[in-house]
Amino acid sequence: MQITNGEHKARPEGLAERIYLQLKADIFEFRLLPGDRFSESDVAQRMAASRTPVRQALFRLEREGYVEVLFRSGWQVRPFDFAYFEELYDLRIVLEQEAVKRLCEWPAGETPAALAALNRFWTEAPRLADGQAVSQHDEQFHQALVAAAGNGEMARIHRELTEKIRIIRRLDFTQQARVDATYREHAAILQAILQRQSGAAQALLGEHIAVSKAEVRKITLHMLHQARAQQPARSAQRF
Repeated sequence: MQITNGEHKARPEGLAERIYLQLKADIFEFRLLPGDRFSESDVAQRMAASRTPVRQALFRLEREGYVEVLFRSGWQVRPFDFAYFEELYDLRIVLEQEAVKRLCEWPAGETPAALAALNRFWTEAPRLADGQAVSQHDEQFHQALVAAAGNGEMARIHRELTEKIRIIRRLDFTQQARVDATYREHAAILQAILQRQSGAAQALLGEHIAVSKAEVRKITLHMLHQARAQQPARSAQRF
């Protein structure tokens, strides 16, 4: 079968996407640990690919802050900087509390449709059992609050921030107690907004995010400790 120019060009891009997704999953699942070093040749050999799509995938991960290039030394998974993540969480609180404040200023009879949909999911629909699914809905909950406030730039910055903290934030949903707390706290926040209790809604939201920040730090440190304890056996299989 003859391959057209369009098909020929699409194949390396698809390969770069596959390599990107695999490396990102390895980082998220702690198969590649913060500080781990590797070369483009290591990845190319593992992925049965040339170095061009590998380099494309790595530069994309670098732009997103997951890896960094070392001068004449290959690549490295960026070490965790908890001070940086805490700054992002603090910024998140500022953005989301401002969004909640604006939502509470809407006239009582003009509730955004997005809030009604969120209220149905978090207070009326059957609870999800899968932590990963809850994690995705949690992201959507917070993004929907900010988007409903009506400031496009605020929503854009919040989306970018969400992507940056996803690597640790998703760990908050690996424990059933945290999943239950998320449902309970989201419902309380929504009720305060719907009742136009601005001070209470902002306080509940700030406490919700602060507790999550503390929990993910604790879980991340624990999982890093476990992964490092298994590192000798894992390193032999990594590439």
